[in-house]
Amino acid sequence: MAHAHSTDVLIAGAGPVGLSATAGLRRRGVACRLIDRLPARLPYAKAVGVQPRTLELWDRMGLARTVLEAAVPMRGQLIRVNGRQVARMDLGLPPEVPYGFAALPQYETERILEEYVAGLGTAVERGTELLGFTQDTDGVTARLRTASGATEEVRAGHLIGCDGAHSVVRKGLGLGFEGGAFAEEYMLADVETDWDLPHGYGLRSSHTAEDGSTDDLLVCIPLPGTGRYRMSMLVPPELSARPKNPAPGTGEVAHGLEGGRTPQLSDIQAVVDRLAPGPATLSTMRWSSVFRISHRIVDRYGEGRVFVAGDAAHIHPPTGAQGMNTGIQDACNLAWKLALVVRGEAGPALLTTYDAERRPVGEEVVGRTVRHATQGMENDADDPQTLMLREAQLLVGYRDGPLAGAPYGPPDAPQPGDRAPDCGGLTVPIATYPLRLLDVLREHPDHVLVLYTEGSTGAGAADAAGMHTVTVLGRDAPADSPGYRDTAGEFARLYRPDGPTGFVIRPDGQLGARFPLSDVSRAVSDYLDALFAATD
Repeated sequence: MAHAHSTDVLIAGAGPVGLSATAGLRRRGVACRLIDRLPARLPYAKAVGVQPRTLELWDRMGLARTVLEAAVPMRGQLIRVNGRQVARMDLGLPPEVPYGFAALPQYETERILEEYVAGLGTAVERGTELLGFTQDTDGVTARLRTASGATEEVRAGHLIGCDGAHSVVRKGLGLGFEGGAFAEEYMLADVETDWDLPHGYGLRSSHTAEDGSTDDLLVCIPLPGTGRYRMSMLVPPELSARPKNPAPGTGEVAHGLEGGRTPQLSDIQAVVDRLAPGPATLSTMRWSSVFRISHRIVDRYGEGRVFVAGDAAHIHPPTGAQGMNTGIQDACNLAWKLALVVRGEAGPALLTTYDAERRPVGEEVVGRTVRHATQGMENDADDPQTLMLREAQLLVGYRDGPLAGAPYGPPDAPQPGDRAPDCGGLTVPIATYPLRLLDVLREHPDHVLVLYTEGSTGAGAADAAGMHTVTVLGRDAPADSPGYRDTAGEFARLYRPDGPTGFVIRPDGQLGARFPLSDVSRAVSDYLDALFAATD
């Protein structure tokens, strides 16, 4: 066995979630090792939907432009039942939301994130498998099998399991993972077709049997390239890869790509012939598979120095492309907190807020995607705008969480725990173009204090707190006041400041605190005290 190495955080699994956790830690100066048991990225377009909220987080990291150059827009979905179009769902969002819905093959998401973390000094250690681990009060000892077949022991301060539905980390912690499996099996294929579906629109076409059950289904999501779609559909009996559901008590999960026979282009074409809006010929199948769907969530997102994120923590139907995005946001939530602890700026109790904030989100996503998979998204009880905001993950919030400070100002204004809205129309005298708030926040990895004022800023008190400070000036502020002027009035409209108001924006883009500017020094101090209450 090789000698022990030491790192701040060991991350198992280099999919989008593990890469996001690594990115969040490395950009805050935390030493990481990122391992993945596979010898190379899988060339499969598995998780393809990128939500507007994820794009905002990537913008904050300086990554959004790279993604926009590689992705395609998702503008909506046509819904057909029994050969008739019953709905056209447009993925519309309020104009102040900076990004729409996008589609990007998972391997491209991984490539972009992998290049980003490589630029921060961390390369993925491929062909390296986590065999097991133990933890004590001072750290985690992990056993790895490297690409050469050698066994290595690694000593890390913390371990994050981003190792998917069959997570070694989750099993090693003994976390509960309750739920169930769908009886149906599905085929997945990445193909090109010559139909004339509107650009940027997906398709959900189904056939309902006399008993009301869905006995035929085709779901198509556009991908970059001419006429290219990720298609999923029910498996015909002759292609079934079953084993049936794993035996209870085995700890195995029926979720993800299955072995067995690979669907052929003709198998996919047969479903398209039955369910497409018109004649369509398929070609250029890049890959295909059979897959199963389960819905499960862990009973806790971590224990001690070990955590789980993404599919290791929650699995559910792919309806609405919620899984990868929820996992990426798990990683962003955990990374900034873990960085503060590793840097000695907060005590370990801060890490308990990861479960407190993210597990309710996971529970809601699992419940909603199961409901949408069985009843159809078009039958959701929410009004269409709320449904779109929820699917875009713009309504994810932590008002009831342990870090949300006291509300202040109008009750319908963004309050602590809510997403901090982006807005446009901020101007400075030298630039001849308006800026967005995201432009101002970009590449600031830690908390940012935003001060809204019509006159003096109170910045001295804020600077004393050591927090990066941004001043937003009301339209009537004196012409020589330093700061970003809210020329379009969008900041005032979206943030609803109650006179001069201060806002703490967390590293994950949520509001941490909101308070009158007359109280800025005490309010910032109170927020940091609450955040760092567990400092040793």
